[in-house]
Amino acid sequence: MIVAVADTHAVIWYLHADERLSPAAKQAVEDAAATGDQIGVSAITLVEMVYLIEKGRIAAESLSRLAAALRDVASVLVELPLDLETARMMARVDAVKVPDLPDRIIAASALLLGVPVISRDEKIHHSGLQVIW
Repeated sequence: MIVAVADTHAVIWYLHADERLSPAAKQAVEDAAATGDQIGVSAITLVEMVYLIEKGRIAAESLSRLAAALRDVASVLVELPLDLETARMMARVDAVKVPDLPDRIIAASALLLGVPVISRDEKIHHSGLQVIW
């Protein structure tokens, strides 16, 4: 069962065991792994990671690590589609409060599944969505 959706930076920090991942976020991922649950990773995160690699903002190995995790059937991370249902759910994410397109897609994915977003993004925190951080 998918118990949360992680935003792009949360995924990157989890994959690199980066201390910027909050203790609560790390615990949420570890708890999901321990119980056989999963953390969703929106397809937009894959696209955003390519963009961040091209801009030199993250290491190229970040995408390789995520790809390996998504291929591993035992991984806590699972890819979520960017589909019509997700696009329609975006209407419920206030574009004024969450103006960044990838963040809106990630938030819509969480709303669609009825689970919290793992994110440190202040705009997501102030959007009224359930957030783990």
